[in-house]
Amino acid sequence: MSPEIVSQLAPTGVLRAGINMGNFLLVTGRTPEGDPDGVSPDMARTIAARLGVPVQLVPFARPNEIADAAGTGAWDIALIGAEPQRAAKIAFTPAYCEIEATYLVPPGSPITDLEQVDRPGIRIVSSAGAAYTLWLERNIKQAQLVLVPGGGAAAFQKFLDETQEVHAGLRPGLLSDAEKLPGARILDGKFMAVQQAIGTARENEAGAAWLRGFVEEAKAGGLVAQLIDKHRVRGLSVAPAA
Repeated sequence: MSPEIVSQLAPTGVLRAGINMGNFLLVTGRTPEGDPDGVSPDMARTIAARLGVPVQLVPFARPNEIADAAGTGAWDIALIGAEPQRAAKIAFTPAYCEIEATYLVPPGSPITDLEQVDRPGIRIVSSAGAAYTLWLERNIKQAQLVLVPGGGAAAFQKFLDETQEVHAGLRPGLLSDAEKLPGARILDGKFMAVQQAIGTARENEAGAAWLRGFVEEAKAGGLVAQLIDKHRVRGLSVAPAA
């Protein structure tokens, strides 16, 4: 392991990894010591082991909070969705796993497919700052986006309270939401897939290159699949090779 890589990714001698606690697929629980546990914490632990340094998991409530902390020294690597808005400050690896994002519509909705969503008069309720919401902000042209702070649960509650036309979210979360609203439907297909990646500061060129190689090895060698199986995560899949 090159000393340059270690010094870039763990400048304090400890790998500080920003963890998105709001992603229930990637953080599925706590260890007996109280640390975050799941696929993304285990990826961070594996990286620290490869670097030969201890790991410190730095929890954030939402992914946009991790992205906003880029360049502040709060973390050395971040495990979040790789979105263009975030890439100005963060050098991302290829995705190591991905999650389908789609729409839920209420009982009796005339909307039957994805193509019918982006139309005048349609309100799409979505969690502010989520990777799939950033995609919607770039791509929705005619429908109205209703951005709700506080995560997916808060967005779903607003969707219920105000009887809006569409609720956007990750498919596994929408499956749980649909159980709370009899007659609701989840549309087939996906409008995008959240690409979960690992990022570091853009100036860490050697560290970023090493992380890219690590992710491709983790996918090809089966590590990502093993972690998904270990934590019994439904709705998460290994991303294709870059």
